[in-house]
Amino acid sequence: MTTIVGYVEHIVFQNSETGFTVALLQQSEKKDPTYIVGSMPAIQPGETLRCLGTWKQHLIHGQQFNVSECHPEAPVEVAAIAKYLGSGLIKGIGITFATRIVDLFGKGTLEVIDNQPERLLEVDGVGKKRLELIKNCWQEQKSIREVMIFLQSHQISPTYAQKIYKIYGPQSIQKVRENPYYLARDIPGIGFKSADKIAETLGIAKDSSYRIDAGIEFILHRLSEEGHVCFPLTELLKTCIEILGVDQDKINDRTQALKKEQRIEMVELFHSGVAEMYVWMRTLFQAEVGIAREILRLQRNGCALRNIDLPKALTWVQSVLKIELAENQRIAVTHGLTDKIHIITGGPGTGKSTITNAILAVTEKLTDRIMLAAPTGRAAKRMSEITHKKASTIHSLLEFNFKTGKFKHNRETPLECDLIIVDESSMIDTYLMYSLLKAIPNHARVVFVGDIHQLPSVGPGNVLKDLIASKTIPVTILNKIFRQAEGSRIITNAHKINQGILPELSFKNESDFYFIHADTPEAILHEITTLISHRLPKKYGFNAFEDIQVMAPMRKGIIGTINLNMVLQQTLNPKSEKAHHYNGMKFLVGDKVMQIRNNYLRNVYNGDTGRIVEIDTVNHKIVVKFDGKDVIYEFSDLDELTLSYAVSIHKSQGSEYPCTIIPMHTTHFKLLTRNLLYTGVTRGKKLVVLVGTTKAVGIAVRNDEVKLRHTGLQQSLIELTKGPLP
Repeated sequence: MTTIVGYVEHIVFQNSETGFTVALLQQSEKKDPTYIVGSMPAIQPGETLRCLGTWKQHLIHGQQFNVSECHPEAPVEVAAIAKYLGSGLIKGIGITFATRIVDLFGKGTLEVIDNQPERLLEVDGVGKKRLELIKNCWQEQKSIREVMIFLQSHQISPTYAQKIYKIYGPQSIQKVRENPYYLARDIPGIGFKSADKIAETLGIAKDSSYRIDAGIEFILHRLSEEGHVCFPLTELLKTCIEILGVDQDKINDRTQALKKEQRIEMVELFHSGVAEMYVWMRTLFQAEVGIAREILRLQRNGCALRNIDLPKALTWVQSVLKIELAENQRIAVTHGLTDKIHIITGGPGTGKSTITNAILAVTEKLTDRIMLAAPTGRAAKRMSEITHKKASTIHSLLEFNFKTGKFKHNRETPLECDLIIVDESSMIDTYLMYSLLKAIPNHARVVFVGDIHQLPSVGPGNVLKDLIASKTIPVTILNKIFRQAEGSRIITNAHKINQGILPELSFKNESDFYFIHADTPEAILHEITTLISHRLPKKYGFNAFEDIQVMAPMRKGIIGTINLNMVLQQTLNPKSEKAHHYNGMKFLVGDKVMQIRNNYLRNVYNGDTGRIVEIDTVNHKIVVKFDGKDVIYEFSDLDELTLSYAVSIHKSQGSEYPCTIIPMHTTHFKLLTRNLLYTGVTRGKKLVVLVGTTKAVGIAVRNDEVKLRHTGLQQSLIELTKGPLP
């Protein structure tokens, strides 16, 4: 093993998941920088590194140093200090101020900032406000560095140091020592195994109740992220034994103890007449049972809207809207004007929008207290375009109360409405549905509109499907494609896919749906980049950023969203000068980005997409424009954003794009399912392009195995309502 020391001149590449990094290290005794390669997830430009490793000869890049261990040190050379301070690490210091500070204090710069920070007032342009900003950020970075060193000593990636410090603050190390398992619960990206490594070094016994409790709760939380609301006890025990490596009796004892402490819930569910014990996280159990109770409450209370002459109303609304309702549509409108709660489900082109507008037109003659809502911003925007009325996201409708940490509207402070119509209801998860139902007043009528053949919600549950399966709520199923939609190959092919029939794969780009054959992932990637950068904008006038969306079944691989985003960023946004690296991801001004978790403070939610309009490396801020609204992110908050030149099909739910491109290859075999392809195709409004192999398309169409989600909602509904409606 050889040791080399130098400062980081430039980060060439960094993988946010693995921490694999390629960088240029400038050694004091060498003229040219050295390529260093290895796992170095948290290094910064200008930082001095002591690297332990071996020299290798790369066929293309020549001599490089493969790093086995990397230990950051404070920079000592003037050039390194200037690079370090100017890298955007410290708020209030950009390249300009870094140069001024180093010119004045030279090699003693860091000592001045450490021990005599007030001397920075001697630097031209540094006032008291900027000084305070620099002092606070410098102290924070020192604390984060301490957390990094602590994590490294426990073989945990220092990438997480900033996230941990953001949650726990100056008490970060103390908190981790007290209960390392909280990391798995509180810090995105840290799993139970990582927390377990720390616990082991801190002397926590493998079979301690402390560890087993944390393991059970973590596994239930992970299962909820996979969509499960509950899980069979026997399967849960097997999973716990596999992960925890302790006896079943001890896990069973702790499961019972957690139930007594009301941290989990256990109830028998019946499937095909067979009873089996299931386990819930307490919050999910309360939400699921709560949905059933709220449905019952709404059904058992009268409606504020007066009764109307239905035949007369149907005749009137058809005249006003200049439409002729088909029999099934008439039934749907009738139920939407009489039932306390009604569900309308159907695929594209079956008239859901027509029915919504008809219900609205009639109800507007009875009341002006009408609300329209959808789970995502894009879905709400599309609902507004269809109805020409204001539609809101469910989150914004409920209004988050930052003092209580809960929604403002609930059972005590309900929404002021007589009718609420909720579109894209298949996307609503268990938590959000419970919150919404609690806020609907007793007297209001509710209409849920959705497509149960799409992928289920990103969050836990399969709510719309369970509501329908319980037969406790009246449902209208739309299955006829209307003439105006029959000319669209997008719509006809979507219905073919849903029926298990291979779609018409035209090789000619004369319709709104066509197929481009490409055998390998590399060939598919090439086709996608040329389509989005040249061919589609030239032929159809599409804007590569605003109108075209690439949607992939998987995250990993050559045609997974991670690599597609890197390649499309280089292709579509290569000239952007302003850049910021965060955990291996590069953000540029002009980039398409997506919010990947709900943030009530910023009023942006999981799945919202926008464009980066500003990167402020001095004040550590990125500004993203979402639907005309500027949202500011601190650099430390960028784990909430990801590039969105390519998104997963799951994340595209509720959205509609003028043009969609979907790679289809057998390397995505595990995720090639009918409802995934169906969901992807139905996101396209004007044009859908599949790129790949007919074999992959065939696999998806034939694979009707919907991934099972364990839920108890159907049984709760049936039990509470004492059997299905007649």
